Amino acid sequence: MKTSTIVILAITIAVVGVIGYAVAHKQTAPGKLDAFATCLGDKGAKFYGAFWCPHCQAQKALFGNSVKKLPYVECSLPDGQTRTPICIEKGITSYPTWILKDGSRLNGEIQLDELASSTGCTLPQ
Repeated sequence: MKTSTIVILAITIAVVGVIGYAVAHKQTAPGKLDAFATCLGDKGAKFYGAFWCPHCQAQKALFGNSVKKLPYVECSLPDGQTRTPICIEKGITSYPTWILKDGSRLNGEIQLDELASSTGCTLPQ
């Protein structure tokens, strides 16, 4: 094998390794809204959505890397056509739907400041 081929191969392996590390670290790094997302669950709020719903994806995107801390309930079965029993029981008919501790509902993409005022959770500055 030529020296230039070995160098190119080594550089390629290094670049792939750095990219892999960055992706893995981003997925496990704490998010700036971790405490806020945790507070939503602690205050009894639940976020009902479906994996195929673009509005649910947009709602999740507001939380960035803190999405993993959300009190999220998946309403769609893998076929994308059938709802889960819990969502049928709760009467979830549109996505996203937030149900708060007092039973009130927020439908659609909800801004973080509205979630904060509706739950008493504090948004970080």
